[in-house]
Amino acid sequence: MAGKSPVWANADQEVGLQALAGSRERSEADRARAVLLTLSGWTSARIAEAFGVREDTVRLWRSDFARGGVAALATRTAPGPAPLKAQAALRVAAPLLQGSVADRPNWTLARLAGEIARREGVSISRSQLSKVLRKKTSAGDGRGTA
Repeated sequence: MAGKSPVWANADQEVGLQALAGSRERSEADRARAVLLTLSGWTSARIAEAFGVREDTVRLWRSDFARGGVAALATRTAPGPAPLKAQAALRVAAPLLQGSVADRPNWTLARLAGEIARREGVSISRSQLSKVLRKKTSAGDGRGTA
């Protein structure tokens, strides 16, 4: 289907899209930016190329916005049990990594995982710990700990 997208936004929605486009959560920021680019006249193909996604993905984002507005583009927490290992890891790692680098021990992922197991009784793999720390950039200041 070629031509102009039927997606439109009122002034309040455009403000909401601009705010969401500045989100720290890249996926929701990309969705908002894609809709803003659509409103500016960009095609699905052009947006898909800019974001490195498929044209169908851009159309899905537009469809989500058309049905549910800005809220439909926001990242939602997946249903299921709470991430207990991740929470335990952050309870231990956050205070350990907050101090000045010069004043703290050199924490590797393996050492942090061992300390989490010792303090919380929870075993977490180094790869999972790395994901948890990257997701919660305040715990690792956005940088790897390995």
